Amino acid sequence: MIELPDSFWEVRYVGARYPGSPAVLASPGLADGANCQLFAYEVLRHFGYDPPDLRSSELWDDSESTQRVAVPRPLDLVLVNSSNDPWGAHVGVWADDGRVLHLCAETARPALWHLAQFAARPSYRELVGYKRVTSRS
Repeated sequence: MIELPDSFWEVRYVGARYPGSPAVLASPGLADGANCQLFAYEVLRHFGYDPPDLRSSELWDDSESTQRVAVPRPLDLVLVNSSNDPWGAHVGVWADDGRVLHLCAETARPALWHLAQFAARPSYRELVGYKRVTSRS
């Protein structure tokens, strides 16, 4: 299980705070909230990784800073969606034993869900796949 400071568990979901958004450029970090991608990337940065600030479909296509993997390990990115299309996919961080750390509007705060909990929701029912960030800060 990945260990995070308490401040990560208090981040609130704010859809307008995505990587590269004007809101994030004006006020970087998680203090003002985050969407799923910004939250996942900041978790990885906490552990010394340097994820690219890409939206989900760009992340899925990226091969410079990430690689697709068939079997996830802790701190790999997980993409789920209503279909297998990476465009607009929800992004979380693989924690352990089939659980994914993520931030979404439904929970409003970070949560650990098993893959089955994603599959039970129409918006997240399809596993797009796993990405491993290969660049370190």
